[in-house]
Amino acid sequence: MSLTANPDTAADINLIARFLAHEQIRDLSTHPPVDCIVICASTVLYQAGKLFGILEERPDLAKKVVLCGGIGHSTPLIYEAVANSVEYNEIAKDVKGLPEARVLEKILDRYFDLSAITKDGCKILIEMQSTNCGANASLSRKTLEAAGILNPKTYIVIQDPTMALRTVASFKKTYGDLDIPPKFLSCPIFVPEMIAADGEMQYSKTGVPRGELWKPERFFDLIMGEIPRLRDDEAGYGPMGKDFITHVDIPVEVEDAWQRLNKILGNRR
Repeated sequence: MSLTANPDTAADINLIARFLAHEQIRDLSTHPPVDCIVICASTVLYQAGKLFGILEERPDLAKKVVLCGGIGHSTPLIYEAVANSVEYNEIAKDVKGLPEARVLEKILDRYFDLSAITKDGCKILIEMQSTNCGANASLSRKTLEAAGILNPKTYIVIQDPTMALRTVASFKKTYGDLDIPPKFLSCPIFVPEMIAADGEMQYSKTGVPRGELWKPERFFDLIMGEIPRLRDDEAGYGPMGKDFITHVDIPVEVEDAWQRLNKILGNRR
């Protein structure tokens, strides 16, 4: 079922989207330097482009940058995103069959000044086995440890905004054995927002080209499927359920918004 254009429905969608994006860093370009940045590959290539552009200007932003992602069920969508990208479509044939982290690496090598990023010691690391949030976290840790980063103090996580909160909770779970775990900060680069206009639900302007964003039906599926995962109950991913992530508090207003949308859309993911 699709959504009719309704301002109240748009408000519910945006409330959930803001919660899931978990935006703790709004402007990455002005953030103090950190030990490491992990970027998990996403179909919204704008995130990678924004990060790489900032690193060109601020190579001191991170000691290590992990490009993260293997080959999973969503990987063909990333190939499709590259093929449809105005900026990156020239490498569409080159990325077919590659792990998602290698796709990001191709974009970095072809379209950005890698030498400017690494000249002051920032090192680019590749993690190309993970296919879910938990593996993103555990294998990124192994990748960093292999590079000599055993106890990072500060950690920025860049992830698809529809699953950024869960990914940070996965990283917290992964590093839960340390007496002093890292400080994790979520930087989704942008937060998706919808408006009711011209008789339909549309994305509002966020700086991201609309052609790079999810199709609305896909976006609805993603946000509706995410809340049940975050619930700390027998069916969820928290300690009371599958124990994939640390406990996440879901505000009442977010649950209420999800329930209203679920009556219209259902939980289809």
